[in-house]
Amino acid sequence: MGGCFSKPKPVEVKIEVVLPEKERAKEEMSPNGKASPLVYKVNGTARHYHLEEHPISINPYQNVKDVVEASVCHVKDLENGQMREVDLGCGKALLIKENGDYYAMGHKCPHYGAPLVKGVLSKGRVRCPWHGACFSIGTGDIEDFPGLDSLPKFQVKIEKEKVYIRASKQALLTQRRTKVMAKCISLSNYNISSTNVLIIGAGAAGLVCAETLRQEGFSDRIVMCTMDRHLPYDRPKLSKSMDSHLDQITLRPKEFFRTNDIEVLTETQVAAVDIKSKIAVFKDGFKMDYNKLLIATGNTPKALSCKGKEVENVFNIRTPEDANRVVKLASSKNAVIVGASFLGMEVAAYLTEKAHSVSVVELEEVPFKKFFGEKVGQALMKMFESNRVKFYMQTEVSELREQEGKLKEVVLKSGKVLRADVCVIGIGASPATGFLKQSGINIDSKGFIVVNKMMQTNIPGVFAAGDAVIFPLALRNNKKVNIPHWQMAHMHGRIAALNMLAHGTEISTVPYLWTAVFGKSIRYAGHGEGFDDVVFQGDLDELKFVAFYTKNEEVIAVASMNYDPIVSKVAEVMASGRAIRKRDVELFIHHGKTGDMSWLTGKGS
Repeated sequence: MGGCFSKPKPVEVKIEVVLPEKERAKEEMSPNGKASPLVYKVNGTARHYHLEEHPISINPYQNVKDVVEASVCHVKDLENGQMREVDLGCGKALLIKENGDYYAMGHKCPHYGAPLVKGVLSKGRVRCPWHGACFSIGTGDIEDFPGLDSLPKFQVKIEKEKVYIRASKQALLTQRRTKVMAKCISLSNYNISSTNVLIIGAGAAGLVCAETLRQEGFSDRIVMCTMDRHLPYDRPKLSKSMDSHLDQITLRPKEFFRTNDIEVLTETQVAAVDIKSKIAVFKDGFKMDYNKLLIATGNTPKALSCKGKEVENVFNIRTPEDANRVVKLASSKNAVIVGASFLGMEVAAYLTEKAHSVSVVELEEVPFKKFFGEKVGQALMKMFESNRVKFYMQTEVSELREQEGKLKEVVLKSGKVLRADVCVIGIGASPATGFLKQSGINIDSKGFIVVNKMMQTNIPGVFAAGDAVIFPLALRNNKKVNIPHWQMAHMHGRIAALNMLAHGTEISTVPYLWTAVFGKSIRYAGHGEGFDDVVFQGDLDELKFVAFYTKNEEVIAVASMNYDPIVSKVAEVMASGRAIRKRDVELFIHHGKTGDMSWLTGKGS
């Protein structure tokens, strides 16, 4: 079964499984391997799942008309460690040479279409220059995020000193490959109120967990539930591309969930979890048994506590409808944004071409101060001001005034009164974990779920992922951190799924995030919390720079604008476990001495 259902009731949901004969024949096999001896017990009945051991040989060239083969270069045209985008006549591929061997795969990142030839090749994988996703050059499989799909892999042969690539025309066209997934083989044995895996939350963490389970051969029931009305969608676009329609940002179509037997219960809220009985209790009284549980509930936006906070046309951007409504209300009108971090600044930037005026209210002296530091914040503030954004800093909202029930003015504690037809609140968020307070699951003083490196909570069989958790970050000596960003949620979901299957996989990833404003992107890798200095390369005023954030003489994070692929390069160095010393960065930037910084080449692009 798959698909989208609202508010589950035992008598309302009809289970329907369609398994073609050719799929039935594959039931007992993992999509990429052979059977595993591991077994789950659900409702007293043993249910098998299968682990990936070695790939099934799937021939992508069965349809001769879909195949193209072309000579793309001479063997001497490519040195070891080099990549080249090559044209096969009906599409392009990425050709790679590493350790004397040639590899060919899709040339665009499946996430947002970045040209991978401009990325970073390191130790058998390519890292995207835009948002940091990583792909194995041997298989094309995605190894780090964001994004859901892998790359198509093409055949390479050498003949008479020439390099030939043989590829599927369809794969050259799509430039993406969705991994083969297992089918659920036991739904007919289930009561509607019982599942093997229950996933609370349908964001990136929940979706990647479900997909990873199916990719690894898990053939039992998976249920995702969400308070949202919609199937999982690309949440970062709500503030970066506010006019987007739902069908433009949905991560997977409804048919995908049906085909891969991932059930999604929409507009459903879990009110409590009984860890002893392994039962999730929904707000409407519906109960569901589970064997393994993933909690990926994300966070809840903080609201203003001032007078008039219930006035109409004041928004937290939580849904596509919110984003669309804000754009409509702001058109040729006055918009006020409260909060000058990621969401607030992205909304402000997007609205400048739509609204009559855009004002930003912030407690700090400059935008992004805690994250990017004062100098970067000042440079970005100037860019916004040159695009008609007005800042009101070191103050906050004291009152929202209405006229006929709708927002008319925003009053600041400084005494300033701002005309406002719409207001967006972006002042932070709290973990959505209130329903777990009496559960016995370990929650810290701020409400975050505490997990280990395998995304396990203190309760066996209960995992947590995404914005609502704190976890040990290897990059910062296993300091427990909360990183509420898109890439990290993907990785959490994957690690949780692998450990539901007893893989014993620990999380080891470099945080990577980005923001996009006025057609420019700021990329960031690492975890800069508590930085004590910033070393700059480039020109802040020209918005072409790299900022190295340091603590105790070591680089802990890096940010850049117009300097690709430097952030991806730093991320690869960090991923290797190698420390980057502040002194080496300074010597390279100020004196041109490479020393231990030979990887830091180029002057930006």
